[in-house]
Amino acid sequence: MTRIVLAAWLALTAGAVIAQGGYPEQTVRILVGFSPGVAPDITARLLAEKLSATFGKPVVVENVTGAGGNIATDRVAKAAPNGFTLGMLGNGSLVFSPSMYEKLSYDPLKDFAPITQVFVAANVLVVPSEAPAKSLQDLVKHLRSHPGTYAHAGVGTSQHLAAEVFKSMAGVDVRPVAYRGTTAMLPDLLAGRVTLSFANISNVMPPVREGKLRAFAVTSVQRSSAAPELPTMIESGYADFEAVPWFGLMAPAGTPQLIVERLNRETSKAMAQPDVRKRLTDLGLDVITGTPAEFQSAIEREIPRWARVIKQLGIKGAE
Repeated sequence: MTRIVLAAWLALTAGAVIAQGGYPEQTVRILVGFSPGVAPDITARLLAEKLSATFGKPVVVENVTGAGGNIATDRVAKAAPNGFTLGMLGNGSLVFSPSMYEKLSYDPLKDFAPITQVFVAANVLVVPSEAPAKSLQDLVKHLRSHPGTYAHAGVGTSQHLAAEVFKSMAGVDVRPVAYRGTTAMLPDLLAGRVTLSFANISNVMPPVREGKLRAFAVTSVQRSSAAPELPTMIESGYADFEAVPWFGLMAPAGTPQLIVERLNRETSKAMAQPDVRKRLTDLGLDVITGTPAEFQSAIEREIPRWARVIKQLGIKGAE
């Protein structure tokens, strides 16, 4: 009996090693819940290029937009746990949505195998260049007598929550206008058809530099290296204000540990390469790779913290 058990264990171990050694045997997809050209898409494409070179097999990015990234997140959760379907998933879907929806089609703590966090960014409070407000104080004063609108990249995104926190703290009346990602909302923002936005730094700083938008502050705790001249919301008088987007690589729950470990190793190597870091730094994104356990702990830690904020502000997702 001992020999049979030992033989079975050796067979399973050998099979796992062979599986890891042969992975990936086919194309790997990285699902992104937002449109092309935004931070998670750009980062996923940089990663896919590096992984393709390492694996000798295609790694492609598939944009599955809608519901603030939740549609893509759901598809990853329900995919076969074989390492061929991954997701560049963000805190909007993994941390905010559980407290915003009574029914969510996935469980962020049970339905995924975390691989590594990848990057964190800042949002920037911007207004059209023709807006009457020349400062954040001007904007608040204007909004108190002239209710407005704010554009965001989807219900449950950090942009959405940043605006709701600002609305509450500043005591202003601004109504949300949802879009399928930052690039989708830029035309209306640039044209002045919406009053303001807390938008991803990588997408709005180019038009800010061109004089097409006016920026007032960033939503991170510290100033961004991509726009060091901009104060934080905390520096601007909004105590403890922080609402930033982060994204990480996820696989479906049940994905073999050896595959998760290899993906973690290779992703960390790819994100450490100088050309990748420079590209992301230029966009205002900070690389934050780590272990799968650290990624899981970050999600577990942030869900209750944001649940309190979401409940206090009464923020709900569209059912």
